[in-house]
Formats: sequence, C-alpha cells, structure tokens
Amino acid sequence: MPEHERGQRRTPRTGWAAQAGVFLAVAFVAAGACGAVQPATGVPPEVVQLTQLGPAVAVAAVALLWPGRTRERLAGTLPGRTRARTGAPARRTVALLLTPALIIALCACGGLLTSGSLPVTSPRALAAHPLALVVTAQLLGACAEEIGWRCYLQPLLRTRFGPVTASAAVGLLWGLWHLPVFAQEPAYAAGFLLATTAMSVILGLALEGVRSNRLLLAGGFHTLINLGMLYVTDETAAATAPMLFLGAAALAAALPWIATARRAADAAPDRITVATAPVPR
Repeated sequence: MPEHERGQRRTPRTGWAAQAGVFLAVAFVAAGACGAVQPATGVPPEVVQLTQLGPAVAVAAVALLWPGRTRERLAGTLPGRTRARTGAPARRTVALLLTPALIIALCACGGLLTSGSLPVTSPRALAAHPLALVVTAQLLGACAEEIGWRCYLQPLLRTRFGPVTASAAVGLLWGLWHLPVFAQEPAYAAGFLLATTAMSVILGLALEGVRSNRLLLAGGFHTLINLGMLYVTDETAAATAPMLFLGAAALAAALPWIATARRAADAAPDRITVATAPVPR
C-alpha cells in the first residue's frame, strides 16, 4: 500500500481519539467549575445542577478546534429541515419515553418490597420552586448534558464501534463524570455506574439511525428519569439500596432493547438478500 494511503487511513483514528479526549477533559473541568460557582449563583441544586452544563461547554470547545467534524457529529441534533433527515419511528419514540416510567416503577417496587413504604416526594414539599419551573430547569439541564453525551460523543464513538459497545462506553464515561458519586459507598457507585451504562445503551439503541430531533428525545428521557428520582423514589438521598434498585431496574429495561436490536441485526442479511436477488420474470 502506498505511504500516502496508509497515512490517510491512520488520520481518522487519531482524529476521533483526540476529539474524544478533548471533549472529556473539558467536560470534567467545566462541570467542576460550574459546581464550584453554583452556591454563589443562588440556583437551588434541587431545581437544576449547574454541573450539567459541562458537556455543552465541552461541545463548544471541540467545535472551536474541529468545526467541520463537530457539525458532522451533531447532525440530527435538532428537528430535521429536509425529508432526507429521518426521525425515530413513532413506536420507538413512544417506547423510549415510556422506558423511564418502567425504570422508576421497578425501583418503586424494589423499595416497597424491602422497606414496605414508598418515599414519594409531594411537589408541595418543594413549594418554594413551582413544579413548572422544576420541570423546565430539569429539561434544560438534561439537554445540556445530552448534547454532549448522546448527540456528540455517541455518534463519534459509533464511527469506530458497534451500537451496544459505543453506547456502553458512553454510559460508563457518563457515570464516571459524576465524580461526587464516588464519595459514597462502593456499592452505591457500582449501582450508579450500572444505571448510567444501561440507560446509555437504551438511548444509543433508540437513537440508532435517527437523523432528526435527537436532543429532545435524549433530553426528554433524561428529564423523566431525573423527575422520577426526585419525586417518586429515594435515589437522590445517597442511600445505597435505592441506587442498587436503580441500576438493576435500568439493566432490566435495557435487555428488551438489546434483544430487539439483535433480532433486527440478524434479519438484516435476509432483507439484503431479498432486495438484491434477481426478480423472477
């Protein structure tokens, strides 16, 4: 192989690793800086955590360094303007947005079985913060995260790995990015990492091939999970058992998505064969 061709093949591999490295470095540093200044801003953390801005800042940083490649990765983030940009099928969209309800319901069942009670938080308990404000702030915070994790890093890693592997890697990095979690017990951190990895697999498979409105879909899923954790379960209290329930529930919810993706992959060669077979005359 000529030397110039070998160089051309090596360039994309170096490029994706550098982009991912810069994104992650800035995401971690920016999140820490935003968390440090939050007390001075007076923004209540139960409404929104400013650390969620870290991934959005990281996307802005890589866009300054690699503007063209960043535009490619972010294609499909917003609603499509042309017919060529396809959104998620209606059934997949509905399934994605119902999955958080399944996860929270499984967590609630775990809590009921072990403690005999459900620690539901009434919106009145956060009366100082209207429900509409909490929901809006949670959506904005979730979208600030998801533009980095699912709209940028997921498509970037997807150029090198399969959908499940890329999604799991993003989920693991997403979990590690939540550094305060690792100040808790090891079992708590393990449950949290399991939850972020499983939920990332769900999102990655649900958004596979979607070329429109990825941000709102991922942000909506993320928001519903956060609201469920805030109002229905006890995961925000840093207790180990509820976090283990969250990890197990997310894993259980991810299994049908993985099974469906495998069935679709197994059926793909058959569809290709049918499509390319000679037409009988």
